[in-house]
Amino acid sequence: MSGLTKFSVAILCIALVTLSLAAASQQAAPGQAPRPAPALAVAHDSRALSAESQSALVTQYCVVCHNDKNKDKTAGLTLAGFDPARLEERAEIGEKMIHKLRAGMMPPPGARRPDADTIKAFVTALETRIDQAAALRPNPGRRSFQRLNRAEYERSVRDLLDLDVDVNAFLPPDTISHGFDNIAEAQTFSPTLMEGYLRAAAKISSLALGDRTASPTEATYKVPRTQSQMHHIEGTPWGTRGGLAISHIFPADGEYSFRIMMHGVPTGQLYGGAFGRNEQIEVSINGERVALLDVNYRMSETDKEGLNITTPRIHVTAGPQRVAAAFLQRFDGPVDDVIAPIDYTLSDTESGSSFGITTLPHLRDFSITGPYQVTGVSDTPSRRKVFTCRPTAADEEPECAARIVKQLAAVAYRRPLKPQEFESLMSFYERGRTDKDFEGGIKAALQAMLASPHFLFRLETMPAGAKPGQNYRIVDLDLASRLSYFLWAASPDADLLKVAASGTLRTPAVLEKQVRRMLADPRSEALATRFASQWLRLQDVDKIRPDALLYASYDNELAESYKRETELFFDSIVREDRNVLDVLTADYTFVNERIAKVYRIPNVMGHEFRRVTIADEARRGILGHGSVLMQTAVADRTSPVQRGKWIMEVLLGSPPPPPPPNVPLFDETKAVADGGRTLSVRERMEEHRKNPACTSCHRVMDPLGLALENFDVVGAWRIRDNGVVVDPSGKLYDGTDLNGPASLRRALLNHSDSVLLNFTENLMAYALGRPVEYFDQPAIRAIVKKASQSDNRFSSLALGIINSAAFQMSQAEAVLTEEAPSPGRPEKNR
Repeated sequence: MSGLTKFSVAILCIALVTLSLAAASQQAAPGQAPRPAPALAVAHDSRALSAESQSALVTQYCVVCHNDKNKDKTAGLTLAGFDPARLEERAEIGEKMIHKLRAGMMPPPGARRPDADTIKAFVTALETRIDQAAALRPNPGRRSFQRLNRAEYERSVRDLLDLDVDVNAFLPPDTISHGFDNIAEAQTFSPTLMEGYLRAAAKISSLALGDRTASPTEATYKVPRTQSQMHHIEGTPWGTRGGLAISHIFPADGEYSFRIMMHGVPTGQLYGGAFGRNEQIEVSINGERVALLDVNYRMSETDKEGLNITTPRIHVTAGPQRVAAAFLQRFDGPVDDVIAPIDYTLSDTESGSSFGITTLPHLRDFSITGPYQVTGVSDTPSRRKVFTCRPTAADEEPECAARIVKQLAAVAYRRPLKPQEFESLMSFYERGRTDKDFEGGIKAALQAMLASPHFLFRLETMPAGAKPGQNYRIVDLDLASRLSYFLWAASPDADLLKVAASGTLRTPAVLEKQVRRMLADPRSEALATRFASQWLRLQDVDKIRPDALLYASYDNELAESYKRETELFFDSIVREDRNVLDVLTADYTFVNERIAKVYRIPNVMGHEFRRVTIADEARRGILGHGSVLMQTAVADRTSPVQRGKWIMEVLLGSPPPPPPPNVPLFDETKAVADGGRTLSVRERMEEHRKNPACTSCHRVMDPLGLALENFDVVGAWRIRDNGVVVDPSGKLYDGTDLNGPASLRRALLNHSDSVLLNFTENLMAYALGRPVEYFDQPAIRAIVKKASQSDNRFSSLALGIINSAAFQMSQAEAVLTEEAPSPGRPEKNR
């Protein structure tokens, strides 16, 4: 539609630059014992720890490293002249000190340090002074404009149209900043992105309402190369193996053809052709077979059709349909070959044409082409959602169209429609009605909604007359959007919007009732699949491809199962309102057959996940999950450094500094001893750590990772590494002895305050859509303190964030002139 393609949004991207200061450590010389800390007479009551005593602590233990001469070695952080009595003037530095001291990372290993009670009293004194100053001058912070990311866009479309779409073809990947993909300051906007939104709006509106004029197009779905196709795939019919199952949205009733492309061997022949002589592949729609095709074991890339098999044209009705293509299962049971089978069956395609090895044909791509000979558009869930009325005469069309537009726009814009917005959308309807028909007009209005800044951006109302820097409470409708995108990563539902429109949502009792209702709703699974998945970096599981010969149990299904295990585990913490520290200590998890084999849990069969009790203390909590253990390894060995770094960053919120320049890579460290024996990972690490430039950081990270060394690359338990007995012993940076996963868990629980503060900081950053700043720390401490009275339950932390000033308030920015309009805001106060 020509009018809509001219639609554009003016965007001013406000870049916020944050500087992070990392503390470096001073160590005792090699082989020299640390000097004993001189006695410091202090009372351990924080109120009695005077400013003079605090200054003495900083001078004795901190300034020796953090001074003007060593600024280059301490990331520019100097504490020379630091005055605790004026801490509120240097609150950002004070928060950095608190963070390191609470985690036990400062003073560093090997350096002299005061006793634990003195450190605790010092931290409490610092926190008290900063918190008192923050209470007098609250700062809720603010964020730049926030647009829907890809996941939020998809979920919002589902709420609006009851349609599941994959927007990856239209929108570029979202930038991950501070661990999450919904951070406003990282959400750049460009003409290319706007074009992507316009294409998505056109395609989605067409798929939702159907297209009687649709011309044939092809959609291709790929099977991951690491996916084993020797067994049944979830979603395909029983009695089949391999293949894939997908949900495809057919634009119209008509005929479609399905093309299947097979994997080949390097010389072009069919992979698995030597063994699979009588293979057949079936295509089914919603579980019903629509085609059964013979696989010619002699087929080759040199043939006219190559390695492709195409079905005759098949009539399919419009809307989302479950389509599967899979091979008929000819046998099932253990394979007894001379060469032991591996789950990553395509790791060596040369074996696919060899005799004596059980290999079977594998599906590579599956394509759907159509529609041909369109016969109409059948009723679909999306059409039922949109067409809440049907005009029976031409004079009824305007009233029905107005009803549909108002209803859809209220959901799309997440608030009641304004008169001028209604008039604009109806003008699109009228243009589409003139060009086509009633449905064409509704499609044009829907396309305009999906491309509107009121749908794409979460715009919030600023009070008229608010002065720059002034704090203000956001209106209830904006609070409803903040709530829904925090807890559901989706639009607010009718119940939430109704309460917000009544103006009572901000009432504490009403707000808590809505939060608890939303947490109990199935849509709160987004806290597991969105928040926890990114916090725990589950996306990194896909970046690891374990060596297929060394780790025969690995394939794509195992990797996906690991991610799903962790999501279900965190969802149980939310759903059952458990103590957040159960992330470390829980004696249960969720497994299917693939995971159970790796974990050596008996009597678990099939694809379905079920909750099981973990008897082995070493496997309990997130540190025993394959998702964490695999993402922190490399293809052919474990990586204690990566595992230690993950614990420091993800659980403790204390990332180590980057390695110094010109340090040899770990893989450059010799892997074979002088006698020809292959070294274990620990032995190679000890060799690598001899470099003085590496020692300071590795002595912090390595013990954390080595405690998990009994877990191999894919998370299976082992007792030897390259023939050497695994030694998981070490000493934590605070002096605690470690000897395996259980002792590591106990050591982390000794710093549970740091774990809880870090978790809350991450949850708040995700909830706000902006990085947590130093001025947010007093609120985070208050949230954690109050939650401790409720056994650190998830709901208490979530409610603490939602009730905070940072979530319910904002700070006015400078008013832009007419020459520089506020980004995407058509009204003065938006």
